[in-house]
Amino acid sequence: MTAPGRGESGPGAALHRILPGHWPLALRVVVVTTLLASVSILTVGAYLSSVIADGLYEQRRDRVLEESQDIRDALVSDLDQLTGATGTQQQDAATAFVQEVRGQNGASRREAALVPVETTGMVWSVYSDRSLSEVVDPEFARAVAAQPDSLVWTSIALSGPTEEVEPALLVGTRVAVAGSGSYDLYLVYSLQDEQQTLAFVQRVVLGGGAVLLALVVGIAVVVAQLVTTPLKKAARAAERLAAGDLTSRVEVSGADELARVGESFNDMARSLEQKVEDLTELSRVQQRFVADVSHELRTPLTTIRMASSVLDDQRESLPEGLHRTVELLSTQVTRFELLLTELLEISRFDAGAAVLEANREDLDELVMRAVDDVRPLAAARGCLLDVRPAGHGMRAVVDARRVDRILRNLLTNAIEHGAGHPVLVQTGSDEDSVAVVVQDHGRGISPEDARRVFDRFWRADPSRARTLGGTGLGLSISVEDAHLHDGWLQAWGQLGEGAVFRLTLPRRPGGAITRSPLRLERSFDRVGGDPLPAATGEIQISPDMLPDLDSSWEEEAR
Repeated sequence: MTAPGRGESGPGAALHRILPGHWPLALRVVVVTTLLASVSILTVGAYLSSVIADGLYEQRRDRVLEESQDIRDALVSDLDQLTGATGTQQQDAATAFVQEVRGQNGASRREAALVPVETTGMVWSVYSDRSLSEVVDPEFARAVAAQPDSLVWTSIALSGPTEEVEPALLVGTRVAVAGSGSYDLYLVYSLQDEQQTLAFVQRVVLGGGAVLLALVVGIAVVVAQLVTTPLKKAARAAERLAAGDLTSRVEVSGADELARVGESFNDMARSLEQKVEDLTELSRVQQRFVADVSHELRTPLTTIRMASSVLDDQRESLPEGLHRTVELLSTQVTRFELLLTELLEISRFDAGAAVLEANREDLDELVMRAVDDVRPLAAARGCLLDVRPAGHGMRAVVDARRVDRILRNLLTNAIEHGAGHPVLVQTGSDEDSVAVVVQDHGRGISPEDARRVFDRFWRADPSRARTLGGTGLGLSISVEDAHLHDGWLQAWGQLGEGAVFRLTLPRRPGGAITRSPLRLERSFDRVGGDPLPAATGEIQISPDMLPDLDSSWEEEAR
């Protein structure tokens, strides 16, 4: 089967391929109508011209043959009267006859020639125009001789008085008169009048076709406006709707198909507006619920935290069977407190209350600070931190607290999922942005997982327990922090090989970035337990070229 939009054939598809797709619809309608009308007018004009030309020719030919028959009969009558005449008398009579025939056709040019074949007295041929001797070729003369007492005709080109070539008819016949001999009579009839008539008709048809084409173009313009004006209104309304104006509507007039399209659009817009209002209210209620619950839980959590601290301080005096219980209680209270903190932070992002406290910072220093914070954890996991700072050009206006939170989340995840393999931390910069890459060599992630890794509470393996007490919100908060800087936070990996996370921030919040100084997709080869140096340099990458855009993660997360 042919997929929709592919493998189409026919005149419409051919015109669609020829005409540029960026042309306005009205222009394409007018151009297509003009082309089709031009082809139709030319076809009809050519047909009419051919029919008229054939009609003029056949009518003139029939008249010429009738006249030629009358002239032949007159010649026979004159030759009968010259029986017994001298050669001089016959020559004079033939000359007079030829001159008389030449002058009997009115405005149309007609020439005659009388050529003796077998005579008793006349020995010279008579021509009204000596050029006729060149017109009558031997083949035509043989055709005349082969059909005595019949008219033989053919079309020829004749030189006119102004040396212009004009169409003509050549008619020949053989006349045999007892006592006078045999003669070949040749008559040439000019078709210049018919040619001029045909040229006039062609000019009239061409002029009429031009007028008709102009009328068709005018009609096409009017029709295109009638069709495209409602569509333009609908398009503008759709653009306003897409820009967030849910009150946008299309002005509807009439009851035709275009009016029904407008009514359907308005119904859709009203339904969408109601759905958005409902979802907005639901989201507001959910956000308020999360914020209120998180806030209200802080008071009992503080009490539980204090009780847990007292039990932890007195753990040595408690029975041995309670030591593990107290330890688990303290750990889970800490995790619960972290979860509440992150829920409150998420609620700030949802409510649009998160703001940047940006200052000029050196990203290398922030990276080293975050690395120092996680070194004890890395040592406990037997994980080597391979830090490769750029060393220069890493200053940018950022919120140090939020960037530090992003880096600690990325480093903690890399250590947790790195299975004890080295973790590469690399920084880089260009004129517009600074970047950090954190690469581990653990179980890795698939391309599908890379698109969902920033979703709230999402796990690549739901059955896997969190060994470091994570809440499932760390990367979600990190990507929100990156968006707050107008930056990117992206992930890439291969199953069984490892994962790569890249943070790219503009030099200043609000700055536009179209590329990252560090490569996201890179090799996972290791030599002697250390990762190979990853390729750096400015890679011409735009967000829509990357397979895992943080903008798409943000939409999915919401």
